Amino acid sequence: MLWLAKWLRLLIAGLDLLCFTLLMMALARLPIAWLGFYPKLFQSWCRCFVRALGVELRLHQHHQAPLPRQYILIANHPSVFEDVGIPAFFPVRNLAKAEVRDWWFVGRIAEAAGTLFVRREQKDARQAALQNMISAVQAGYSIALYPEGGCKGRRLWDKFLYGAFTVSLETGVPILPVFLHYEAQEAFEWGPNTTLLQKIWQIICAPNKVAHYHIFDPLHASQFKDKDEYSRHTYALYLAWQQRFLE
Repeated sequence: MLWLAKWLRLLIAGLDLLCFTLLMMALARLPIAWLGFYPKLFQSWCRCFVRALGVELRLHQHHQAPLPRQYILIANHPSVFEDVGIPAFFPVRNLAKAEVRDWWFVGRIAEAAGTLFVRREQKDARQAALQNMISAVQAGYSIALYPEGGCKGRRLWDKFLYGAFTVSLETGVPILPVFLHYEAQEAFEWGPNTTLLQKIWQIICAPNKVAHYHIFDPLHASQFKDKDEYSRHTYALYLAWQQRFLE
């Protein structure tokens, strides 16, 4: 009977998400100037999505002082789940690949919530996205991005890209490092030729749906002479956390 209760809870959460999603899609059709309330509603929708997947999100607060009012959140990126997991906890504007705009139901909601999009394969588009991030931070928003440049698997890629570090150096806003991992790594990992619906189903069926988000002390641009030093130092921290939590 435990399995029946489990699937009944997921069914109720799924219906809740369906109704919430229909509302979010309807509101997303309003003029952008009317949607000042939408980012907060988007955060609630992300939490609803997490519940519908049955994922247990655990925050580990390793930072010694309260978090700053504004920050540039960075994280490793093994799964598509971060697209709802990060904004479920943090009031941020995500940087996402341009293809997310075309994702079924998610794209319209993400765009209305103020998501920043980038075409990674185009240099001009990457430069425009960098300027959009700087402008968003200068306007007082916190942003979130993944310095690996996309989902690279359950282990870190061989380097971090410079975007987050350039924005921090240009604006003086600190970087908030978050290291995340999933106990059922294979079920959550975003692989090649995986569709969004396939991955959602794999997460729902995962044998262990616990996600760990480890939050560390912010890094300040004034500590570093340039983006290379900033990036190398931060990448070394992530390698140490990977060894600590995954190996």
